[in-house]
This record gives sequence, C-alpha cells and structure tokens, in this order.
Amino acid sequence: MSAYWSEFLTVALIHLLAVASPGPDFAVILRQSLCKTRSAALWTSAGIGLGILFHVTYSLVGIGLLIAQSVWLFTVLKMVGAVYLLYVAWQCLKSRPLDAGALQAEGNAQGEHWKAFRLGLLTNVLNPKATLFFVALFSVVIQPDTPKSVQAVYGLWMSLATGLWFAGVSLALSAQRFREAFRRQVHRIEKLMGVVLVGLAARLFTASQN
Repeated sequence: MSAYWSEFLTVALIHLLAVASPGPDFAVILRQSLCKTRSAALWTSAGIGLGILFHVTYSLVGIGLLIAQSVWLFTVLKMVGAVYLLYVAWQCLKSRPLDAGALQAEGNAQGEHWKAFRLGLLTNVLNPKATLFFVALFSVVIQPDTPKSVQAVYGLWMSLATGLWFAGVSLALSAQRFREAFRRQVHRIEKLMGVVLVGLAARLFTASQN
C-alpha cells in the first residue's frame, strides 16, 4: 500500500474538493440540519456516505464506464435522479410552520431515521454527475495497474470521508444557536431549499455526458 500513497493523496484531494462543492447532497443536508433535526441530518449523512460505495462498486467492475458511454442509460439515470429531486423539492415547498414541539416530535417519530437515511442514499446514488465523477476518477486518475484491492481501499476512504464531512456540516448547522436563530423561519428555509432542489433537478435534466 505504501507504493500507492501518492495516488491515494491525489484521489483524496480531488474527492475532498468534489464533496465540498455545492450540489444535491449539500442541499439536503442543509435542509435536514436547519429544518428537521440533528439526528435526521446525521442519518442523511450516513446515507450519502453509503451511496459513495455504490458508485465505487460499479466503477470497480466496469459498469460505470458502460453507463457513461451509453446515451440511453445515462439519460434514464439523470431522468430518475431529477424526478427524485423534484419529489423532495415538492415535500419542501409544501412545508407549513411548525412549533418547536412538533419539530421534536417529528424527529422522534418511528421510522424517521430510516427516511432520513434513505433520503441521503437516494440523493447520492441517483446523481448522474456523481457517476461521471467516479468513472473519471477510476479511469483517469487511478492507474489501470493499481490492484483492485487498493482501489477498494480508496473507495472505502471516500465513503467514510464523505459521511464524516457531511456529519460535521450537520453538527455545525444544527447547533442550538443556529436552530434558535432560524426556528421561526423553518418553513421559509424549507421552501427555499425546495426552489434550490428544483434548480438542481433542472440541471440534471440538461446534464450531458461531456
């Protein structure tokens, strides 16, 4: 593994820049942190992190390259991803004012953790831009002669780093001072996130493979 440290550091840096850039993952974490609960945001972060493993897996076995080179497969993926973002956006846009007690009750409701985890997982998995990113990473940055076991370690690192990054963002944004400051504006923030997600969905609809 020591022979691949230079490659690993390159992969880690590129991934860090990608994961820190605004996109659907960040939008849903912002929404979960400010409009839902800290627990919901953390479970969503875990779902996003696991979604990275999905991209890594199909990249390792070569399916990602097939998707990237197939116009109709890429089109199906981006349409499904965009429709899912529109669904989440609709949930945000129909938000109504909630008092603190209702917000807490929602956070403790049975099944909310799974819903939050699923939101993060599907938001990440259905993002065709993530597909192109990982295909490029595994075909251009990572050398063909790098053992699959080493590439898998890279993938595990990116999954863990992604989950930890968004968990950190979640902890920061769901801090009490932020929640108190925005508590009365929760439904307006959620509607704003709905508009952002509509914009991101529109970008997916028009995304190209180039």
